[in-house]
Amino acid sequence: QVHLVESGGGLAQPGGSLRLSCAASGFTFSNFGMAWARQVPGQGLEWLAGIYSDSSDSFVDVSVIDRFSISRDNANNRLYLQMNSLKPEDTGLYYCVKASRNYYGEYDSWGRGTQVTVSS
Repeated sequence: QVHLVESGGGLAQPGGSLRLSCAASGFTFSNFGMAWARQVPGQGLEWLAGIYSDSSDSFVDVSVIDRFSISRDNANNRLYLQMNSLKPEDTGLYYCVKASRNYYGEYDSWGRGTQVTVSS
């Protein structure tokens, strides 16, 4: 059974940084693409970043490309989202998402999310 557990969220000040982590289990992590998405209250789901199973390709949404980066550690079944220069509009629930193939774009499993609040 796929299990995705996000951590690293919390309260951050504007201009600060957070590193989100996703612990994956129940599947062969190194075989699947992964992604991060966020849900902001009153808005639709935003796809922030995705990465291939072997890290050979990745994307970061243009809205955060100068501040966020995605990475993974296949040896430890971990996905990361490094978030710098945080803004109040980055407040939301951040999800770790598993792709159904080795690339990003088609997804089949979600974590429960970790809350990020950016406020002074």
